[in-house]
Amino acid sequence: MEHVNLFIKAVFIENMIFAYFLGMCSYLAISKTVKSAVGLGMAVIFVLTVSVPICYLLEKYVLKAGALAWLSSDFASVDLSFLSFIMFIATIASIVQLVEMVVEKFAPALYATLGIFLPLIAVNCSILGGALFMQEREYATLGEATVFAIGSGVGWFLAIVALSAIREKIRYSNIPDPLRGLGITFIITGLMAIAFMSFMGIKL
Repeated sequence: MEHVNLFIKAVFIENMIFAYFLGMCSYLAISKTVKSAVGLGMAVIFVLTVSVPICYLLEKYVLKAGALAWLSSDFASVDLSFLSFIMFIATIASIVQLVEMVVEKFAPALYATLGIFLPLIAVNCSILGGALFMQEREYATLGEATVFAIGSGVGWFLAIVALSAIREKIRYSNIPDPLRGLGITFIITGLMAIAFMSFMGIKL
């Protein structure tokens, strides 16, 4: 039950887009069509699901103070936490490179649609944010870190797919010229964020 609560909280209450506005660049750029939004959203879910648990293991068994005690008592005083950022980013970049190669091989059309934003997942702040939130909140088990990662990815996926569906619908609407494009998109994103705030009333 604890894992279900953590998943719901990550998807709706602490949504990466609507609660923290992380990953906004690719969110706004790729949300023009549902097809491209689904592709990027699935990639983000995969990268978060794989990278956050790996970062959890790195944090627990390598980086934090005393984490290397399993090697020898001589290493019990070693603190490598200052390497957290570079290790997390290196892990994320490696996973993204794998995703990029797979997408290019099996879905070249999607690869062309996503363009530069697929490799840029490596510096997508929602991905690094997931790893840093995991570190800050000190999840007790690998399972909790994994559930949080999946929930965060699903939340980001729902956000970008919902926005892309709305943008497709309003493409031929009578929108004032000054608001066309990013203007109306920012307004819609703000309204969606306000709507997601209603989930804060869920008792978990």
